[in-house]
Amino acid sequence: MSAPGRDRRPASSAAAAAGAQIQRRRQQRGMSQAELARRTGLSKATLSQLEAGLGNPTLDTLDAIAVALAIPLTDLLIRHGDPATVHLASTAARESEPTRELLRRISGGHSLEIWRLRLPPDTAVDGVPHAPGTTEHLLVASGSLFAGPADDLRHLRPGDMLAFAGDAAHRYSTGDTPADVTVVIASPVAG
Repeated sequence: MSAPGRDRRPASSAAAAAGAQIQRRRQQRGMSQAELARRTGLSKATLSQLEAGLGNPTLDTLDAIAVALAIPLTDLLIRHGDPATVHLASTAARESEPTRELLRRISGGHSLEIWRLRLPPDTAVDGVPHAPGTTEHLLVASGSLFAGPADDLRHLRPGDMLAFAGDAAHRYSTGDTPADVTVVIASPVAG
């Protein structure tokens, strides 16, 4: 007969990282282990083991914890703490067609995506409606364009910012000059 605790298999590095994120997010919200256990239906002992990196939680368990913490499930799967500095070097735009680049996706109460949109002269792009409750934010770096809800386009110039409901039909169009626009899409996190 082996000593107590020796039969336990070690948790994977992913489970250990998830445990650290559970503890970090719970503490950020000022929530006790007992309260999180109550909200998830897990025992306090199970939650304690998960936070200590001694368990291998199922996706259902992680999902229940994410819902109780009001964060996206993916936030529990991050293997690092604070984000490092991110510097993305400029890239060349295509001259004959729109150029879109996802610059960053940020989790939290909303899923945030930061895009660079470069439109050549005399170009129109219809935006596909996003999930309900999504907001698009545009910041014009250079050029000019008409953008916004399809039935209420606004003329934007360098330095202009526009925020609008991204869950309805929307459009971007240039005249005789190109446009370089930063687009931030904020979508509510389901749960």
